[in-house]
Order: sequence, then C-alpha cells, then structure tokens
Amino acid sequence: MLLATDLDGTFLAGESARRHQLYQLISLHPDIDLVFVTGRGLESVLPLLSDPTIPSPDYIICDVGATIVEGETLQPLQPLQAEIERHWPGEHQVQAVMRDFQGVVRQDVPQERRCSYFCEPEAVADQFHQIADELNCDLLYSAGRYLDFLPRGVNKGSTLRMLIEHLELEEESVLVAGDTLNDLAMYEQGFLGVCVGKSEGGLLDSTGDMGNVFHANEPGCGGILEAFTYFNFLSHKGIAHETQSNHPPGQSDLVIVYHRLPFEEYLDNGVVKERPPGSPNGILPTLLSFFADGKKGSWIAWSVFDESHDQFKRRSKVDADLYPNLTAAKISLSKDEVDIFYRKFSKEAFWPTLHTFWQEATFREDHWQVFLQVNRRFAEQAAAEAAENAVVWIHDYNLWMVPAFLRDMRPDLTIAFFHHTYFPSADVFNVLPWRRDIIGSLLQCDLIGFHIPRQSENFIDVAQGVAPVKVLEKSTCAPRFLTYGCAVGLDEMTSQIEVHGRKIQLSAMPVGLDLSRIQRALTLPETEVRAQQLRQELSDNRVILSVERLDYTKGILPKLEAFELLLSRHPELIGEVTLVTICVPAAKEMSVYDELQTNIERTVGRINGRFARVGWTPVQFFFRAFPFEELVAYYAVADLMWITPLRDGLNLVAKEFVATQGLTGGNGVLVLSEFAGAAAELRGALLTNPHDPHDLVNTCFQALSMDYDEAKGRLREAFDVVRRYDIDSWGQEFLQMVEAFGNKPVEIEHTTH
Repeated sequence: MLLATDLDGTFLAGESARRHQLYQLISLHPDIDLVFVTGRGLESVLPLLSDPTIPSPDYIICDVGATIVEGETLQPLQPLQAEIERHWPGEHQVQAVMRDFQGVVRQDVPQERRCSYFCEPEAVADQFHQIADELNCDLLYSAGRYLDFLPRGVNKGSTLRMLIEHLELEEESVLVAGDTLNDLAMYEQGFLGVCVGKSEGGLLDSTGDMGNVFHANEPGCGGILEAFTYFNFLSHKGIAHETQSNHPPGQSDLVIVYHRLPFEEYLDNGVVKERPPGSPNGILPTLLSFFADGKKGSWIAWSVFDESHDQFKRRSKVDADLYPNLTAAKISLSKDEVDIFYRKFSKEAFWPTLHTFWQEATFREDHWQVFLQVNRRFAEQAAAEAAENAVVWIHDYNLWMVPAFLRDMRPDLTIAFFHHTYFPSADVFNVLPWRRDIIGSLLQCDLIGFHIPRQSENFIDVAQGVAPVKVLEKSTCAPRFLTYGCAVGLDEMTSQIEVHGRKIQLSAMPVGLDLSRIQRALTLPETEVRAQQLRQELSDNRVILSVERLDYTKGILPKLEAFELLLSRHPELIGEVTLVTICVPAAKEMSVYDELQTNIERTVGRINGRFARVGWTPVQFFFRAFPFEELVAYYAVADLMWITPLRDGLNLVAKEFVATQGLTGGNGVLVLSEFAGAAAELRGALLTNPHDPHDLVNTCFQALSMDYDEAKGRLREAFDVVRRYDIDSWGQEFLQMVEAFGNKPVEIEHTTH
C-alpha cells in the first residue's frame, strides 16, 4: 500500500505512543510506501529527514503540489517535475502584480513554483482570480488565512495522481490522510482517505458525502491507524499488525554505554580472565561509584574477544563484592570491525574533523555503514538491559548514533549523552557527509553534556542548520567559566532547547580529577625516590615538562620549534633549563601518525645537536608511556608545565599537574593553550596561543621569569578549581540533572575513591 499523508496536524500529530506505533509499523514493513504531501517548501521538510524516529519517505510532494522529489536522493522526480514547471509563469511575475495590494503579505518561508501570502478573508478580492487567470495560475485560499498562487492544474491531489500513475499503482492500494481544507484535492482524486480527528470543519463538510473517506476519532497518527483498521489494510493487504516492541524492558535502572569495559580482559593459559585496569582513568571509578549502593545496572562496552573465542562471556559481574548488581554486557566485535569502527573511521574521519583538522580526514561510506552497524548493536544491548523508564548514559563520539537507534527501540527511556572530545562550529562540522544523521541522533537525547560552554554553543550552531531549534533557556557562564579571557571563552550559553516538540537540556561540565588517586601516588615511597632521582639527573636545571599523546592536534612540533626559538632569543637559558617531553605513542595500527613521529624526532635531534653542551641536553625526549606513579613524580619536580594543544576538548594532564603541585605545596607554573577546554576553567594558568610561535616563546619566558609569590598565587587559584570540581562533583552534577529532567529519579550517593 501507499500512504500519502499531510504533515502538520496529521503525520506529525497525535499522542506520542500512537506516533511511535505508526512510525514503527511503517519502518518495519517494506510493503508500505510513504509519501509526504505538504504545503511546506522542501527546505522546511529537510529537518524532519534528520529525525531518526520519523520514517523516511519514499517520495515528497511539497509546495502544495508544485514540487515532487524522490525521498532518498531529494532530486526532482522526472518527467513529473518538468511537467509542473511548464505551467509556472515565475515567482517574480506574480510578485510584480501583487505588490500594490493592501492586506496581502508575502509569506517569508521557503517555497518554489508558488507564491504564498497571508490574507484575511475580507481582503480576498475577485481581482485576485482575474490576476490568476491572466498568469495562467490557480488560486487557492485555505484556513481563512493562506492565499496561494499555483501552476495551473497543480495541487496536492493532481501531483499525487501523477505519482500514482507514474508508479502504476492501483487506486485501492492508496490511502490519503489530512486535516485541513488544503488537503481536499487529495480526496477528490477518488483514493481511499481518512480525515484524522480534530480536522478542520470545512474539510469534514466537503468530504462528508464521499463514501471512500473515513472520519477518524483520534487526531494525527492515531486517526491513520484507525483508518488502517477501517479499510482492513493490516490484513487484506498482507501487512502484519504486530507493532509491539522487540525490546521488552530489562532490569537495570542505570545503563552506562562506554567503549571501554571497567576491567581488563586477558588470556591465562587459554582462559579469558578479568582484572582491574592497568592504567585507569578517573572516569571509570566515578561511573562505577553510582552502583556501589546495590543499584541494578549494566555497563555496555565491547570485548577484545569475539564470539568465536571459546572463552567468550557475553555477560559477567564487574565486582560481586563492591557492585553486586552491576553487570558488564559485552558487545562482540571482530578485529576487522574494531579496526574500521574505532581505529580507522572514528580516528581518521571524526577525530580530525572534531579537532578542526578536517583536511586530514578520510570519509568512506563503507566505513560509515560499519559504524552504524556497531552503534546499532550497542543500542540493542542497551534496550535489552534497561528497565522501564531507566536512564541510559552514553559516552563520546564513537557512539554518536546510539541515541537514534535506542529512541526508536525504547521511547520510554531517559537518554543522556556526554561528549568528551571537542565539538567544533558548523563551518567545520558540516564537512561531515553524515552530519544530519549524527545531529538527528543526538537530538533524540534528553540531556547532552559538554566540557565547556563554547563546545555546547558550537553544537547549537550545527543543530540550527539541521533542525528547527527553539531556544527555551539561556544561562550565564561566569563565574564558573572564563568569558572573554581565552579563545574558547563565552559569556552566555543555551541551557534548554526544543526540537520537533521535544525538550533537550544542555550542560557544560568539565570532567574533573580523582584527587585521591594522585594523593595515593604521592604517598608511595617509590614516587618520592623517583622524584629525588629526577632532581639529581637533571642537575638542578629548571624543568619544563610536556606530556601528551602522539597526535597532530597536540601541537608538539610547534612547541619544539618554539623552544628552539626561546634558546636562540635567550642564550642565558642555555644550560639552565631542560625541556622534558613525554610523548605517548599511538596504537601500532595508527599509521597516520608515522610521518608526524619522524618530524618530531628530527626536530628534537636538530635542537639537541645545535644547543647541547657537555653534561646538558636541552630536550629530554621519551617516546613511550609512563606508569602513572612515575608521571606524578615528573609533575612534582617540574617548574613549568607546558601544554599547547592546537585544539583540545579539555586536557586532564593540565589538571593532574595542578593537583600534584597543589597537594605537595609547590609553586609550578602552568602554561596552557587557550584552545584547550581546560583554559576556560583553570584560573591562574598562563594562557598562550599555540598558533603564534612568538606568543609561545614570550609566555614560556614569562613563566620562567615569574617571581615566587605570583607563581604561588596562580597555582592556588588553579588548585582551588581542580579541588572543588573533582570527578565526583562532575558525576554527581550530571546525574542530578538527568534526575531533574528524566522520567525516573536516579539515587546518588557521594563516594570517595
């Protein structure tokens, strides 16, 4: 069958449960073709196509019949569109003759091959019909307000008739649905029809004597479903009536969806075993803490072992003693799937684009399809785990499409999303071929969190180009964040929006540190021994410390070149300062960084060859990962921490340095890129522009020249922020917002790690 439906008041109306039922029915059954028939212009229909909960139409008839396109390509359906075009005199010809009429105002909405005006009934003149005849146009007046000049013989019904004949369909297989007199032309074609509940009186009167038209009781989608039953479409046409969800509720009140398991899997004599992570980040214990009170929950992540392994376990307890009701639900991914989904696609398409290096990105449709398949599997697992009205908390960009699949499977859930990486503005993000799909998915969330206001506003910037975003609330950024003090500062941010009738909460909450982890490292005897060794090995030189992963976003090369320039301009520093650079290698599969590594090593060699003296090497370069406890020792002895990413979502290394110095009573100076998210919250840091080599040099020299009192005061400011907004504070604040906004309260207890 073919369903040809008006949008506003019809296909987009009705109770949410009935909309979901109809949408699911259409999506599940390929035998149902869907045609949008609307007075909107095509541009105004596009936002609906980015909403993953709305079925994709096979065809779109818009502009009251003057435009017809294929649903998938959005290209004109020929030769039908050409035939319509042949009857249109042109927009400017209509405007020219209507310009001088009083009480007629041109509608400022996108439209093609028609001219639409606002016009009160008393202003409608016989002269308008004369003008229409002279222009070889039809005149349509509807809803007591809308006046449309259309190509002669063109309306919703005539274009739909052309489409049905083009597709060679039988009339009895077509059902039309509408709610206003503007839709009358569809019913006049003789197709089966339904006037949904709350339809305009004029439409009901005009169709009252039509035996092929059913007047439904329920509005919107509910009325269409009534018509399916009335006309026996669900059985006679061979379409199954089953629309119940294939995803019955699970038992977990809180579901965490994260790419990483909260433990490590390893093989021991051929047996898969689990152990605490060797290098845990602060987020893992914080997320785990929400299950310490016995709350039923699930942690969904992929396993390094797939189902082909004899020892693969799809579900396992995370820690029966600490979290008795927390289950790890594992997604089985093959090595090829992980390589494409994560190492190639996420890191070679999304990562560079997010960090404004879109020219480094590689976009492949086949990789996108794998990405979708993997995200769907995460969503299916979340749908199976979540209890009714549960909270599902999804983390980061490699799971962008999970909300789209999950909302369709389980509309009862409260879906929260936290974006851990930088989110760029529209002029960068929009280069992604799948931007509408991604934004449409994120707009299925109830709550979306970012590190800082700038990233949240960038998301709004992108979303406004995809969907009709209505801003409901704004909030000031001060005093929590810098406003005009850095490149990523902002004075006001959007805190609540409405899209397609759904309210979405937005938040800016930088991830904090687990201070107890740093405190524990500092109390270890080996940490103090290593710190003493470093002071001796560096011969009491002033230490400039740099710690980052191998990545072009981290600004490693510009920093090394700036250090070379610093020594050239200030020869008094030769033999007095040492730049210790710890560069953590990328995964072996990430060959995209090979050239960068080579250039870094050449630059280090050039600097050391140029400036080294007996007993002193200007750059101590370590191309390996350090244990966290040893890293803390480096933080403790550093006089200056030099962190200069060209773009960074946050940068926890900056906070780790501040925390270490603060806990040990130090006075180290933090020089931080103003393009790192942390720059918007870490007061006391010296901010620098990593794109300006002179500023890099001058700010570094300023830090080296700073007197004790100023350095101590700046560190105190930064440490106050790090101590106040720790990882517990981050998790508490986010889930409290979910509780306030969601369907089901989330009980939260503060825990100390």
